[in-house]
Amino acid sequence: MHAPKFVIKPRSHTVWEKQCVRLHCTVSGWPDPRVVWYKNNVTIDPMARPGKYKLQSSYNVHSLEIDRCDFDDTAQYRVSAMNSRGELSTFASVVVKRFKGEVEEALPMPRHGIVSEYGITFETNIVDGFGVSFGREGETMSLGAMVIISPNLARYQPDVQWYRDDVLLQPSKWCQMHWSGDKATLTLTHLNKEDEGLYTLRITTKTKYETYSAYVFVRDADAEVEGAPGAPLDVTCQDASKDYVIVTWKQPAVDGGNSILGYFVDRCEVGTTHWSQCNDTPIKFARFPVTGLVEGRSYTFRVRAVNKSGMSRPSRTSEVVAAMDPADRTRMRGSSAPWTGQIIVTEEEPAEGVVPGRPKELEVTEATKNYVVLSWKAPGERGHEGIMYYVEKCVSGTDSWQRVNTEIPVKSPRYALFDLAEGKAYRFRVRCCNSAGVGEPSEATEATTVGDKLDIPSAPGRVVPTRNTDTSVVVSWEASRNAKELVGYYIEASIVGSNTFEPCNNKPVKATRFVCHGLVTGESYVFRVKALNAAGLSECSQESEAIKVKAAIASPTPPYGISVLECVRDSMVLAWKQPTFIGGADITGYFVDYREVINGVPGKWHEANVKAVSDRAYRVSDLKENRKYQFQVRAANMAGVGIPSLPSETFICEEWTIAVPGPPHDLQVTEVRANTLVLLFKPPVYQGRDPVNGFYVDIKEADAEEEAWRGVNEKAISTNYMKIKILKEGETYVFRVRAQNKAGVGKASEPTEPVLAETKPGTTEIVVDIDDDGVISMNFACSNLTPDSKFVWSKNYKEITDETRITVATSGEKSKAIFNMPAEDDIGIYSCAVTHTNGESSSYTLSAEELKKLLEISHDHKFPIIPLKTELAVELQEKGRVRFWLQAEKISANGKIEYVFNDNTLSQGEKYKMNFNKDTGVIEMIMESLLQEDEGTFTFQLQDGKATNQSSLVLIGEVFKGLQKESEFMCKEWHRKQGPHFVEYLSYEVTPECCVFLKCKVGNIKKETVALWYKDGREVKGDGNLTFTEGVLNLEIAQISKKDAGVYEIVMKDDRGKDTSTLNLTEQVFNVALCNFSIMLHGIQSTEEGIRLYSFVSYYNEALQVTWHHKDSAIAFTDRIKSGVVGEQLWLQIIEPTEKDKGKYAIEFHDGKGGLKRTVELAGQGETTSLSGLILVLLFSDRARVAGGLPDVVTIQELKALNLTCNISGDPVPEVVWLKNEREIVSDDHYIMKFESGKYASFTITTVNTTDSGKYSILVKNKYGTESADFTISVFSPDSKK
Repeated sequence: MHAPKFVIKPRSHTVWEKQCVRLHCTVSGWPDPRVVWYKNNVTIDPMARPGKYKLQSSYNVHSLEIDRCDFDDTAQYRVSAMNSRGELSTFASVVVKRFKGEVEEALPMPRHGIVSEYGITFETNIVDGFGVSFGREGETMSLGAMVIISPNLARYQPDVQWYRDDVLLQPSKWCQMHWSGDKATLTLTHLNKEDEGLYTLRITTKTKYETYSAYVFVRDADAEVEGAPGAPLDVTCQDASKDYVIVTWKQPAVDGGNSILGYFVDRCEVGTTHWSQCNDTPIKFARFPVTGLVEGRSYTFRVRAVNKSGMSRPSRTSEVVAAMDPADRTRMRGSSAPWTGQIIVTEEEPAEGVVPGRPKELEVTEATKNYVVLSWKAPGERGHEGIMYYVEKCVSGTDSWQRVNTEIPVKSPRYALFDLAEGKAYRFRVRCCNSAGVGEPSEATEATTVGDKLDIPSAPGRVVPTRNTDTSVVVSWEASRNAKELVGYYIEASIVGSNTFEPCNNKPVKATRFVCHGLVTGESYVFRVKALNAAGLSECSQESEAIKVKAAIASPTPPYGISVLECVRDSMVLAWKQPTFIGGADITGYFVDYREVINGVPGKWHEANVKAVSDRAYRVSDLKENRKYQFQVRAANMAGVGIPSLPSETFICEEWTIAVPGPPHDLQVTEVRANTLVLLFKPPVYQGRDPVNGFYVDIKEADAEEEAWRGVNEKAISTNYMKIKILKEGETYVFRVRAQNKAGVGKASEPTEPVLAETKPGTTEIVVDIDDDGVISMNFACSNLTPDSKFVWSKNYKEITDETRITVATSGEKSKAIFNMPAEDDIGIYSCAVTHTNGESSSYTLSAEELKKLLEISHDHKFPIIPLKTELAVELQEKGRVRFWLQAEKISANGKIEYVFNDNTLSQGEKYKMNFNKDTGVIEMIMESLLQEDEGTFTFQLQDGKATNQSSLVLIGEVFKGLQKESEFMCKEWHRKQGPHFVEYLSYEVTPECCVFLKCKVGNIKKETVALWYKDGREVKGDGNLTFTEGVLNLEIAQISKKDAGVYEIVMKDDRGKDTSTLNLTEQVFNVALCNFSIMLHGIQSTEEGIRLYSFVSYYNEALQVTWHHKDSAIAFTDRIKSGVVGEQLWLQIIEPTEKDKGKYAIEFHDGKGGLKRTVELAGQGETTSLSGLILVLLFSDRARVAGGLPDVVTIQELKALNLTCNISGDPVPEVVWLKNEREIVSDDHYIMKFESGKYASFTITTVNTTDSGKYSILVKNKYGTESADFTISVFSPDSKK
């Protein structure tokens, strides 16, 4: 339960006399409130004046209708709502106006019915009328409207009249009227602020009249002096006499930003162009008596305003006024002769003079601090000749009278006295005079104190704005209290927050209600009002509450297109189309009425639903089978329930038994473009015998015949929407939809309204954007918003209400739909429609491919990477210096680099030399040497704005030791090469004669350089002759034997230093013996015991290891198979050979590093043999190897970069293969694998992700062997780490 509340309050109205007016309101409350209407606090009884008042209440909407308003209906009306929880009232005013002309008969009431002289009834319609217009002083403006009169009689001329503020306009130099037979035009040739007002076109026929009205606003012309005020307006002349006239005007609304100091009055005699100023000092009062006129001459006047910035433009000139006696003017107006503006003064024959009597009814008609105006009446005794007057004054409290006009008596019974002392009190009297003499003075006036008697009005009261249209607001206010001689009000408006007020009207209005036009839709304004009279402008009223400019809501127009979707024995499902005008507010529901039709006669309407339905379809129940019914529908919004639709066709309530589906319904067209549009529809209510399994869309040109319908799709669609792409720009189409099931295709839906295929100006599309944070959003902008417009986002044309996956954000004219966590569930068609616009809408299709592309871009935006040409690498430079370097593909001059070692930031210093070449993107760090504490991970971290990247190099274990050793070696080598040094270190060469030559190659020698040979520390004689061309030294050892074994050394030295080279011949003895095998003999010999295989050598050393093989297996010696050496012969004895002894035999000589091998094939019966030849096999230790550098496990954060290196050895150079989970990896943008200089293998993952976790291997192989190394990579994300 709650107290009454006015959802919609009644609005005030201003209407013409004899028109009808309707006040309505919407009231909520529980229990339902009782509503009573009052006129001036008196309860309205409709029965007291039958037909005058009509009260209605329906669906909480209450109305009061007043028929044929007259002046007595001008009043304040109150509506009161009461229930058990309380009472609430609200007010509205009705003002009834009448057209006013020079005579009342100017606007006769129209006659209704058939006119006897014509025998017809005329219908008049004013179309294409003029709207609210805005002009500026000095411009020309035309107002016009088309007039349709039916029947159209060729020579019939209606009465065409124009009014401004209810005053009939006459043709003049300021306004010209034209009637072309079907169009009425009014031209304002030179706009002035006097032309501002409500203009009304009135077309009167012999039957009735029609009117059309709109307001014209005239703004001030640009001031000639910046900051000067606007020009005064409405300059008029009053109380004109023979030598005197009072000029009045209205103050301007614009003061230029500074208070107006006063006004200057100018006059111009008719027939001349010279303007003369009437007052020397500015006067603040908007009324001024001008004296010194010449009797019989005509004048015009104008006024200028002045402030401290300068003078305004002059006002529009007044009407011509003649300086003559008012009685003469009255007599001349009664004459049939036209008034020419010229007065001829004639003299009559003198008669006997009579001294005139006392003037009568002397009074002070106006008193200001600048002047006092006296008026009186002529005496009864005045003789036949004209009389004149002398005016006298005296200070109050004295009896000293002074004549004011001593030289020239005045001719008019009015007089203005100037130069009176402000604040002093005076009394006045008047004497008459003529040729007979001066008469007695009149009665003196009461004491009059010189000063302004008319006060500036008080500020108007409370200002209340109410909504009117999208560009106007109705402003009402409380009148100024106790205001005298009120001229009107000025209304000012200011956009909230601007603190700048602009005038809404430049011509004062006398009412306390005004419609302010020309406002900006959607902006919030505050208003204030100023009152004015001749004394000046009042203070501003208090500012009103802020109001947003938007159209006031009204009830919607009727729905239309009622059709039947399903029919059973006792109910029918109806569908209808939305009203063409929804009243400025969303429709809240619909009400359905039905009536039975018996023998073609409709019955009484019944309500089908008490509670409004939101859908445009409703099942009407409790009907009778095989009866005929008609239906009507009403739409409702916040303003109330609209009028009902036209009755539908007559439908029979009988059950449908057809097998095919019923018609689809609620067809809507959206996203209209020059060649495409989207059609939305709802499936049929009646399914038929089987469920609906598809839809067909038909199209035809709007003006084509029914036979022109053709299908858009050959195959049925399953969705309730379809994008049609076969339109021709500029063509108008209609559409319909048919549903199908297993039984066939059903009845077509009602066609849509005609749709013009065009892309409207300003049409925008949905734009997909990815911001710097990687957030993906769809954006739609609309510049044609109304205050009630809303952005409605849909997926697959179903409104998105759940923001689990999509978040909608709207600001001003833009709206965006943000993907929370983009995934496959988000694939679909997204559309955005803007309500309360002319169909502003667009759509965007998100496919799987598009989603993948957007996610990649989002990742790049969220985690921008500085691209690298090369990963972090290390190289050795001269003196063994260690250079870490990489090259960025693109980095700006503002890029920053951090050098990190084992999570510690390095800085420029003695140990580390950093350099960043911003032109090439090469970043390097140089160390003079590697110490033991330098073992670990080196990382370069790059940052360029938001973009980052890093590259690491792991130097640990054997890799570090190898690099350190090589660095130290290069350092020593550099220092060594500064003096005499060995280019090729000491080596040996064996001759066929088993002589051994020790030799070396030297460099950087000079004459003073000497070479010394040593064996086991004792000097031996060698070749001491050094040649600068060859630089080769030799030492010969003939017939090498065990006694020659030892350590040989050669030392080179001079004053620059020395260098030493050493060779251990003990390890090389077997190699020396091998040289003899190249000339050995071989054979097979039969002996008494069996077979002997033998080989001769020219020289044998017992240090050699001899191995015999049979069928590639070493022979195990027994009593049957023996071996031995006799002199220079090596033999193998096979006693009593058998078939098993056949096969390949080999003898192998080995010294631990290399050797020789010979084979012989033993075959045949007994002694028969054959020799296959010799095979020389050199057994190298340089098979493929992985020297180290790879960790067992690598744990790394997601989105980082990983770089691993290791050393590879082997001769010939091995092949390198990388494996992941036992599968070969191919180098690409993600995996980068390099093998440089035949020594260094590197493995890089540019951006690590969770899919990179797994087991990795490196496999190296050459013809001498294969080796592999394994490691594991584990990737974690920052969130999981936390």
